[in-house]
Amino acid sequence: MLSKIILASKSKVRKEILDKNNIKNIVEPSNVDEDIVKISLIKEKANPEMISKNLAELKANKVSMKRIDNIVLGADSVIDLDGEIISKPENREDAIKILRKLNGKSHFLISSVCISKNGSMIWNYTDKAKLTMKNFSDDELKNYLSKISDEALYAYNVYQIEGEGRNLFSNIEGDEDTIMGLPVKKIKEYISSL
Repeated sequence: MLSKIILASKSKVRKEILDKNNIKNIVEPSNVDEDIVKISLIKEKANPEMISKNLAELKANKVSMKRIDNIVLGADSVIDLDGEIISKPENREDAIKILRKLNGKSHFLISSVCISKNGSMIWNYTDKAKLTMKNFSDDELKNYLSKISDEALYAYNVYQIEGEGRNLFSNIEGDEDTIMGLPVKKIKEYISSL
């Protein structure tokens, strides 16, 4: 039985999901420059699922090369709006632009996880959820953003489904853990087999 995994992410939400599910873990961020990788993959015409999967794998592999014989979990989530990747906002102006883009539309949130050992992927899984945002006025969107702390906004994108963000949506189809960035049920299934 696996004693612990290394989480190659600084995401507090991902750590909380592992902790809540009694998966012992230690955090060691990969510090992969996601923007450079995304730009390269987009130039190669990679679809959103491939971008998410590649980033999760890159993060897990990078940390697992340094942590020999350890199980390392990498994860990545992307927002797919009609094939366009919506990245995390860099500032509040970015955030309002993203909310305006998503306003009144359906999009997919894609979460990929990868488990690596000794620098190579040994397992991966990608899941997606469909979210339909209600129609909001510009003032309502700005009011919503005013309730979100900078830390939450830059760490988790423009909505946190576990908090205020749930009120943005008329319909949510999919696993809540996937939406929060870590499809933990599949991870538990896999690591129980180790």
